[in-house]
Amino acid sequence: MGGRGSNQRLSSSVSSFGSRFSFLMLSMLAAMAALYVAGRLWQDAESRVYLINELDRRTGLGKSSVSVDDTLKIISCREKQKTLTALHVELEKARQEGFVPKHLSENSGTNAKKKLLAVIGIVTTFGRKNNRDAIRKAWMPIGAALKILEEEKGIVIRFVLGRSSTPGDSSEREIDNENRQTDDFIILDNYVESLDEKANKTKLFLIHAVEQWDAEFYAKINDDVYLDIDALGAVLATHLVKPRVYIGCMKSGEVFSLPKHKWYEPDWWKFGDGKSYFQHASGEVVAISQALARFISINQLTLHSYAHDDITIGSWFIGLDVNYVDEGKFCCSARSSGAICASG
Repeated sequence: MGGRGSNQRLSSSVSSFGSRFSFLMLSMLAAMAALYVAGRLWQDAESRVYLINELDRRTGLGKSSVSVDDTLKIISCREKQKTLTALHVELEKARQEGFVPKHLSENSGTNAKKKLLAVIGIVTTFGRKNNRDAIRKAWMPIGAALKILEEEKGIVIRFVLGRSSTPGDSSEREIDNENRQTDDFIILDNYVESLDEKANKTKLFLIHAVEQWDAEFYAKINDDVYLDIDALGAVLATHLVKPRVYIGCMKSGEVFSLPKHKWYEPDWWKFGDGKSYFQHASGEVVAISQALARFISINQLTLHSYAHDDITIGSWFIGLDVNYVDEGKFCCSARSSGAICASG
C-alpha cells in the first residue's frame, strides 16, 4: 500500500512539472512574438515617417517649390525673350544693311547662326542648262559671290532638280558635272523628274528647304524668270511682322476639263459648276513664310496635289488662317510697272 502511494505522488509531481514547463515555454514564445511584431511596426512607422519627410522635401510641401536658382533662371529667360523680341523688331526695319542688322550676323563668340531672310528655289529640269546659264549671267551670283549673298543679305539661291528615271544615265552625269563646277543645286533624291509631277517637286523642295535652312521665307520661281534680288528682299522684309504669309501675283481662272487641253485638270469636278479656280499665286514667283513651309512639311503625306503647282500650293492654305498678299511686283509676265521680275 505504501509503495503504491509513493509512486502515485511521484507521477503527479512529474505531470505538474511538465505542465508548468509547457506554460513557461508558451509564455516565452508569446513574448518573443510580441516583441517581433512591435519591432516590425516600429520599423514600418519609422520608414513611413522617412518617406513622408523625403516626399515633402522633394515636392516642397510647406515651402516654395521654386528655389532661388530656379527663380534667377526664369528671370534670365524672360530677359532673353525681351531681347529676342527687340531683335525681331529691328529685323523688320532692316533695309539698307542687306535686310539683316549687322549685329545679327556677328558670331559673338558662339556657334549660333543668324536666321536667313529667304531661301529661293529655281525649279529646273534636265536639258535646261541654257536657261540656268542665262540666269547665272543675268542675276544669280556664282562661286564665292553666292556665299557672300547668303552671309551678308541672308538669301540662299539654288536650282532644284530631281533624279532621272534611269539612275546614272547621261542626264544625271551632266547635272553632277555641272554641280561640281557651280555648287548651286538642290538634288531631290526622292523625286523622279516628270512633267506630270511638278507640284510634288515643289512640295519636296519646300520640305527640304525648311529642314535644311532656318529662314523667314521660302520662295519658288521658274527657270525662265529674271529676278531683281535686292528688290525681292525689300518686298519680303515688309511682311516680316505678318504670321503665315502667302505672297504672289494672285489670280484665278477657268478649270479645264478636256483631257487634250494644255491646262487640263483631272480633278476638275471638284471645283463646282462654275469650274473656276480659287484665288492663288502665280507659279512664276511665290513666297511663303516659315510657318506655312513647316505646315507643308508636317502634313506632307496628307496634302493633295493638283495638276499644276501654283494651284496645288494655293489649295494647301484654304481653310487656314493665312495672310494672302496680292503683290503686283511679283506679276512677271504682265511686266507691270515696278515689277521685280520678268519671265522669258
